[in-house]
Amino acid sequence: MRTVKFAAGEMGLLPRHLERWVGTADQERLIMGISDAALMASCDGISSDVELRHQCRLVDSRVAGLVAAVNAERIVGFPSGPLFLDSIEQALALVLIRGYAVRHRSMRTYRGGLGPARLRTIKEFVQAKMEDELTLYAMAQSVELSAAHFSRMFRKSVGETPHHFVLRLRIERAKELLRTADARVLDVAVACGFKTQQHFARVFRRICGVSATQYRYEVLR
Repeated sequence: MRTVKFAAGEMGLLPRHLERWVGTADQERLIMGISDAALMASCDGISSDVELRHQCRLVDSRVAGLVAAVNAERIVGFPSGPLFLDSIEQALALVLIRGYAVRHRSMRTYRGGLGPARLRTIKEFVQAKMEDELTLYAMAQSVELSAAHFSRMFRKSVGETPHHFVLRLRIERAKELLRTADARVLDVAVACGFKTQQHFARVFRRICGVSATQYRYEVLR
């Protein structure tokens, strides 16, 4: 038995099999798990035994930033969908493997990015699944790559994450739909894969610089 007191902002990296009790008075806490599949993907499958160090009172700005991103998404009801969470999980797995793995072989490195054929396949896949909840794993499987390898190569190829790429394609589709006067903004949001109109409005303004309503007014007047 061991008692550990955490200050605000401190984290614990605990193995799955460790039995633990968490008690707090006025302090909020967030417990997150990471899948074995994500850890293995970050090793590119070259290690069959991934083990992370047991680390109490962990202070790591990279891990903290990723956890904060998940918590912010949780607070607003996960409007970005599973692709956003998959991307965060892959980024977190990479940080944990590189910084806290007990044993693993050297990670593979790759040059260049995805070829034109694979990029075309990914774009067609996203466009066909626009209304669905896309995942990083599904995108990677469409071009027969592991999620970690796909994520790194995709960013090298197009200069943005798969999550941002999907958002951009969804907004491009939304702009097409908004050019018709009879399409309601809510219907446009749903047709482009956004779970809420509020999330759609926030992303549309961030990418286009104006609201969806303002955009429609400008193109139809």
